[in-house]
Amino acid sequence: MTSSAPARLFLISAALLVGGLLVWLGVTAGGIPDPTAATAGSTVAVLDIGVLVFREGLECILVLAAITAGLGGSSPRPIAAGAGLGFLASLATWFVAVGIIDDISQSVPALDIQVVTGLLAIFVLLLVMNWFFHKVYWTGWISMHNRRKRSLLGSGGAAGVSRTRLWWGLGLLGFTSFYREGFEVVLFLQSYRLKLGGTPVLNGVAIGLFLSGIVAAFTFIAHRKLPYRRMLVITGVMLGIVLLVMVGEQAQEMQLAHWLPTTTIPWLAAAIPAWMGLWFSVFPTVETLIAQAIAAGLVLGSYYMAREKRPKPEVDQLEPTTTPTRSSAASVRLSGQLPN
Repeated sequence: MTSSAPARLFLISAALLVGGLLVWLGVTAGGIPDPTAATAGSTVAVLDIGVLVFREGLECILVLAAITAGLGGSSPRPIAAGAGLGFLASLATWFVAVGIIDDISQSVPALDIQVVTGLLAIFVLLLVMNWFFHKVYWTGWISMHNRRKRSLLGSGGAAGVSRTRLWWGLGLLGFTSFYREGFEVVLFLQSYRLKLGGTPVLNGVAIGLFLSGIVAAFTFIAHRKLPYRRMLVITGVMLGIVLLVMVGEQAQEMQLAHWLPTTTIPWLAAAIPAWMGLWFSVFPTVETLIAQAIAAGLVLGSYYMAREKRPKPEVDQLEPTTTPTRSSAASVRLSGQLPN
């Protein structure tokens, strides 16, 4: 199998998924989906959630691949066990967050809770989208994990250091790698849960986990090199669109809750159809448009700042090609696959 074959398989799988979603939309809508239908909002939300979960899953896979690369004779099982515990901890965090928010909603108006959780979701999405944050992430977060891994492996070979300590240390690396992404996703999903309920959230998470599972299978089971950089850029652009939609929707909710004034632009109100507000959260008001412009400026500004202050990639940022968990000689640089 050539190096481009995994990429083709992944693209084919993604295309089949998109095609299946279109067929599902056609069946449930009785034909071509109506963009003004009341159910359109939940469909868009499912796709938004799927994109974010896939993006976070992709980052988690890359971090785990960088950690497991170069383990030599050490087993990757403690890292896998730690990642599994991170998944369970993410589920527990979900239920804790749901309980806290539902308890608060007993004494605080529901619209105010939606506004607060929406602002939290936008903050999480800005972190995910912030290119400078990602530069710090790749050069700092991954390097810290790799330094910790080398320290553990070195200590494990020293006299008097128990094997149990090595296993616990590697397990902690796997746990933190997964739980960091899971925690962000849990915070992001609370806003959608309050607006749409649990079913659309579950559907979106299932889509994101399905795509992440395909990448994980290629990376850790088939030991294939995938176009990670291209995938990160594509999902980054999609999340940029999601961010603008969420900011516009959030600004409108703040207007409904009287947190923001409403200044309607008459000529835009006549020009913008109703479905533009439903699908893209484009509303003919000064406040919503300014909020979306600020969000776009933050993302673009941080991207250009990252280009000006681009750090040099480190040697230990590795990407698996054949057997990432067995031999350091079977690894290549991860840095060439990361977003510029």
